[in-house]
Amino acid sequence: MPIIDILGVPHAYELTEPTHSREVLVFIHGWLLSRSYWQPLIELLSSDFQCLSYDLRGFGASQLTQQVNLQQMSADYSLAAYARDLGILLKSLNLSHVWLVGHSLGGSIALWGADHLPELIQGVICINAGGGIYLKEEFERFRSVGQRLVKFRPRWLCYVPLLDLLFTRASVAKAIAPRWGRQRLIDFVVAHPEAALGTLLDSTTEVEVHLLPQIVARLKQPVYFIAGSQDPIMEPQYVNHLASFHPLFQGCGANVMEIPNCGHLAMVEQTDVVAAQIRTILARK
Repeated sequence: MPIIDILGVPHAYELTEPTHSREVLVFIHGWLLSRSYWQPLIELLSSDFQCLSYDLRGFGASQLTQQVNLQQMSADYSLAAYARDLGILLKSLNLSHVWLVGHSLGGSIALWGADHLPELIQGVICINAGGGIYLKEEFERFRSVGQRLVKFRPRWLCYVPLLDLLFTRASVAKAIAPRWGRQRLIDFVVAHPEAALGTLLDSTTEVEVHLLPQIVARLKQPVYFIAGSQDPIMEPQYVNHLASFHPLFQGCGANVMEIPNCGHLAMVEQTDVVAAQIRTILARK
């Protein structure tokens, strides 16, 4: 597993071999997840496109060390900060002509990245990502539940019998494979407390939520959205709302693709469909 230093934090990543295509697909995972969930999709796409997946700072194998913690007492976990990390990663690996593929929180980071790096980013594909509407009571409830989840994550949870099964059913249309339930549990437990809490709180402020539509509206690159019809976290109506600020929406959702019988983990639940839609999007360019 290759490691690259980004502002003092070791970042784990995987980069496939170059192909005949100029496009490079860069995959950005969501909150309390890791790069692992992209692997089935990468297996389908890497024959035609070079693919990069990496663990966001504080998640998966990109863990903050004690020394880093002391140096970053006021660390920035905003979407802009993670977009900055992304830019350093792309330039360090000398990657250009990039399409960002972001899931959930990763979709928001992808939008910020495209805004900050127009010379590198050719387009964005958001999966189970949307928003732009600030509903005060719902966001306060979401933040409260999220904070409780982050604070109660003892390591021994990984050894609780049958807990994996709970993670195979959470936020999906139907149960996913047991290995993904196990992976979700592991990623949930190992996420660094500061990063897990910081990303939750920084990305859900009223200011941050209202910034997303402004960013989408000013992006010159094509931006597409893939939604799950049964996504309980990012419902299609919120995906369509954010997508509507981009010119490609054309008043009728032309840049939105909705997958039937799909929840919040489209890349695992409907891998073949997502791969086909990504190919379709790239063919349109």
